[in-house]
Amino acid sequence: MKKWTLGLILVMAFVVLTACGGKKYEAVPINEDVDVCVICKMQVKDDAYATQLTTKDGKNYKFDDIGCMNEWKKTNGTDNIGMDYVRDYNDKDWVEFEKATYVYDSSLRTPMAYGIVSFKDKKSAEAFIAEQGVGKLMNADDLASHTWEQNKDSMNMGDMNGEMGSDGEGHMDGEMSGDSMEKTEK
Repeated sequence: MKKWTLGLILVMAFVVLTACGGKKYEAVPINEDVDVCVICKMQVKDDAYATQLTTKDGKNYKFDDIGCMNEWKKTNGTDNIGMDYVRDYNDKDWVEFEKATYVYDSSLRTPMAYGIVSFKDKKSAEAFIAEQGVGKLMNADDLASHTWEQNKDSMNMGDMNGEMGSDGEGHMDGEMSGDSMEKTEK
């Protein structure tokens, strides 16, 4: 009888420990009425260019362009990121940043002119390149060494996400201000 009780206790302990595993992060919906990019302060559209990340302490940050999310990571680091997400260009489903496939070309029009479009799979990205006639296939590791330059010629288009910021580059006075840009603790 004691072996059965010990076995039951071990099974229950395993179930409890498994259930208490790592924290699960999920993408949250975009609310165009209130969501603004924490970097450039532009409205975050519920479209194919929206990105977001959630820190390990549960704070969610939304961006209108993957380049703005990259700026946040440069400033705040990546150690405290629980999960980061991009949108599939075709169906707008959320995709984990690390699992997505990317297409880059400076001529691609994105809200902040970084020229990067994300896809949930390589096949869709390749089809996009074939259709557009331009683009370089990339993955998350490739983006780590990407130069992240904005196409200044595209910055004057003004129709992607509202008006440009006061510095002419789409960012408000060239600063990342307010408590939304506080450095997260590592």
